[in-house]
Amino acid sequence: MRADGRRVKTVQPMYQVAAHIMADRCDSMNMTEVDIALEPIQKYLNEKRREGVSISHLGVVLAAFLRTLCEYPYLNRFVVNKTIYARNEVAIGMVVLKPGEHEGTMNKMYFDRKSTIFEVQQVIDRYIEENRAAGDTNSTDDLIRKLLSIPGLCRLGVNVFKWADKHGLLPKSIIDASPFHCTMTITNLASIRTNYIYHHVYNFGTTSMLMAMGNPRETPVRKKGEITFIRTMPLGVVMDERICNGSQYALAFKRLDQYLKNPALLELPPETVNEDLP
Repeated sequence: MRADGRRVKTVQPMYQVAAHIMADRCDSMNMTEVDIALEPIQKYLNEKRREGVSISHLGVVLAAFLRTLCEYPYLNRFVVNKTIYARNEVAIGMVVLKPGEHEGTMNKMYFDRKSTIFEVQQVIDRYIEENRAAGDTNSTDDLIRKLLSIPGLCRLGVNVFKWADKHGLLPKSIIDASPFHCTMTITNLASIRTNYIYHHVYNFGTTSMLMAMGNPRETPVRKKGEITFIRTMPLGVVMDERICNGSQYALAFKRLDQYLKNPALLELPPETVNEDLP
């Protein structure tokens, strides 16, 4: 039994075998590009701004992702040591740049799947404010500083962490401090005026999905037989194909798109929350 998840025993035989054939996360990563229509999001954000409520594009994306998790909990699975687990919590990793610096700090935000878009934005705002302070601002910074304090300790410590993680022996305190143990890592490259990328997944840890938001762009679409251009925000998504099958991924991303086209649906808590199979 791991501190951060429970073993899924109802996995289809094909995916049990896949976890052995594709032993590393980098072996099993699939990549896709998702274009988000900006007009409905921007319209919603402008309406909220007139009401005195500030919500970011990142807040909309994460709120939509959380609501999708309510219906497709398989997205919150991970694979370690050829075994598939259901995660006990929803944690989103994100880098925050410190003022006046090119490098940032990385930790993770914790969410309740029942959260509304307003509660999601509050978590994001608090996370950014806390991690933009100077010096070590979170448990990740503190752990890294300690590992680097003695020559050779970092190499030894990382090797011990990898072994313990593989065998389910990594303490919860280390898991909480590790940015590599989370549901998804998201990076908003548009905030530094950069295009999206396909960010690699990490073999260490449990992160099953990486999402990169890029600069807005004009995308051609066909409407009533004519080609027109709409403004979109591209997402580069890399995911571990072992946690669920392709049709479940496809349905989940279709549902995500529906929420992004109508963010007002995220203002109330979900009516139902599906739990992962035991």
